[in-house]
Amino acid sequence: MENKTDINEKKNTNITADSSKENTVSQAAIRKGLTVAVTIFATILIVSIALIFVVSKKIDSMAGADAQIKLSAQGGFSCEYSEAQKLYPYGDGVIKVTSERIAYLTLSGSEVFSTTISYQNPQCVTYDKYVAVFDRDGYSFTVLNQDGVLFSKPMENPVKAVQMSDSGFIAVISGSSESYGEVALFDNEGNQLAVWTSYNSGFPVCCAFNSDSTLLAVSTINTSGAVIVPFVRVFSITKNDKGYDVVDNAVYTTDDNVIFASVCYVGKKLCCFTSNALYEVQNDNLSKMNYDFSAIGFVKNVGNNLFVTYSDGISQLNKLAIINSSDSIIYNSNIGSKIVCVAQNGGYYAISVDRRVFIFNTSGIITDDYSVDEDIIRMNFLSGNKLCVVSTGGVHTLN
Repeated sequence: MENKTDINEKKNTNITADSSKENTVSQAAIRKGLTVAVTIFATILIVSIALIFVVSKKIDSMAGADAQIKLSAQGGFSCEYSEAQKLYPYGDGVIKVTSERIAYLTLSGSEVFSTTISYQNPQCVTYDKYVAVFDRDGYSFTVLNQDGVLFSKPMENPVKAVQMSDSGFIAVISGSSESYGEVALFDNEGNQLAVWTSYNSGFPVCCAFNSDSTLLAVSTINTSGAVIVPFVRVFSITKNDKGYDVVDNAVYTTDDNVIFASVCYVGKKLCCFTSNALYEVQNDNLSKMNYDFSAIGFVKNVGNNLFVTYSDGISQLNKLAIINSSDSIIYNSNIGSKIVCVAQNGGYYAISVDRRVFIFNTSGIITDDYSVDEDIIRMNFLSGNKLCVVSTGGVHTLN
């Protein structure tokens, strides 16, 4: 019996030890499980908070783009589409151009002044402080500013294009039955300074002044030979005691069979654009730059940075490239399918595309992004960097 008792006591002791060991293992497993669960929960919570923060920031950043602006609720005035086509933002208001009248209107639609004309095909060009209205293929042009009409000039040959400078100089490209064409230069008072007639260089296509109006570059195209030969002629404009001297400064060409459809100065650098490439004057030669532009649309100089819209081909999205003064591309991105118009001043660039208006600074940063409810016809920056748009429903401002 004693042995049996001893056996029973030992048996009970073993059972108690095993039970205690199982309880210890179970509690450790529970603690470990709880620790893992809490860790997983904390991780999920942190990730969720991070995702919520990122998504909220994304929503906030897109809010301006997604919010549609009702143009009729903005400052300005409403009018019919046929009237809106005659309006050009300028100064602190708009210029209204018809075949019979040129008028300057305030942003409320009140007329400030007007003048009578008789143009078959009136075209309007605004440039900083000045406006030129010319009769394309006609024989006259008119220059005005916010104070009134400065002068109106008749021309012997049909006017093809007009370009202005910061100083108010006006270059008028005309056709001619006795030559390829001519370029007449006027000062801001309407005095004719010079006339260059093209007998050998070809048809004048376009022209541009440098920033201080001391140089005038004229693009021409000669088609008389077996191949197309482009020329860019540069004229110096210097002031003297009696007025101005206008003389030949340089002539540039290239072996490429191209047409320089637009030219512009970026600082002292002369840039010439074809339909798909950029050339620059380097070491007294026209050199093609290594950029991939399949089809160039608009070219604007903003703060000595070139803003170039282009596409990679038919039915492809349009892109915007920004080239700085060192010839480096600092911005290059898709912007939309249909570009309507662009505008610029000294520090900002605006582009209307697919009922959206993007405003960039010179560094390529989008400062404003508007979605509008009407089709835009044209736009321009007014005083104080205010953007004025002419839409199918009237004239409105975007601040």
